[in-house]
Amino acid sequence: MFSLYRTTLPALCLTLILPCSAHAEDGKAPEKPADATAERPALIERNQEDALALERQVPKEEQQTLQAASDNFLALWKPANSPTPAGVLVILAGAGETADWPKTVGPLRRKFPDADWGTLSLAMPDLLSDSPVARSESPAPAPKAEDTSKAAPAKDTPADANANIAQATAPETDSESSDSPPADASSDSTDAERIFARLDAAVAYAQQQNARSIVLLGNGTGAYWAARYMSQRQPAQVQKLVMVSVQTPLKVEHSLESLAPTLKVPTADFYYNDQGAVRQAAQQRAQASKRLKDSNYRQVALTAMPGNRSAEQEQLFRRIRGWLSPSEAN
Repeated sequence: MFSLYRTTLPALCLTLILPCSAHAEDGKAPEKPADATAERPALIERNQEDALALERQVPKEEQQTLQAASDNFLALWKPANSPTPAGVLVILAGAGETADWPKTVGPLRRKFPDADWGTLSLAMPDLLSDSPVARSESPAPAPKAEDTSKAAPAKDTPADANANIAQATAPETDSESSDSPPADASSDSTDAERIFARLDAAVAYAQQQNARSIVLLGNGTGAYWAARYMSQRQPAQVQKLVMVSVQTPLKVEHSLESLAPTLKVPTADFYYNDQGAVRQAAQQRAQASKRLKDSNYRQVALTAMPGNRSAEQEQLFRRIRGWLSPSEAN
């Protein structure tokens, strides 16, 4: 009997100690999980991704990193192939285009150095007015209390089912179709300042090359922003403005027609006359210029050549060169 007590007593003590140690371990504060959002790297802009791709494609000697306020951006520089350059052509690409875009931007920046003009091409920053608008999240509906006393069969149709279907298939009202509101004044002003800062840096770089003349050329929506830059900043260093296939962005405060009276430099408006809407818009710009006294505006219609892109780009180059240097036009 005594030996039985000797064997059971330690076992009983052990069973009493183990739960206490388990409770002590449960009392430890759980470790906080690492904050995943804090380690997530910031997304870069689309134009920065394009710049990284260009750095792998374009020769290093053509790449220039310019500073615009707190924004570093890539510009592509090609000096004039002449001991006495005529000047520098600053080329602003349109929205979604790179500084070496295969249409207009790239061909012109490579062709003009053989015509005694240095070229400096740059892309626009990503615009706030083009950013998608986040949908406002509506709070989740509170769960309904289940009525266990009157449970309907699964095959029965609820009383308001037809009302829900009618609501889901009803046409959207004006209040619901406002997912993409027009850009407000703050985003338009911010976009303008960012683009103008890049153009200021590009013009400053052109001045450092001892350019006798600086001409600003914009393509697509870049032509609109180039005209707005010349209208609002009126830089004395830029002597001429060239617009190619100008497009007014959808969400801006100032129309291109409202900018025309404030342009103080000779301006050339090159457009392709193969589309009716483009011809109509060009006609409106031409009529607006005729109402101005001592207008320096000139419009040049080009022939579109969809099947021969090389000839189309050569035509554009020759017409722009003829306007910049009439004595050298062929």
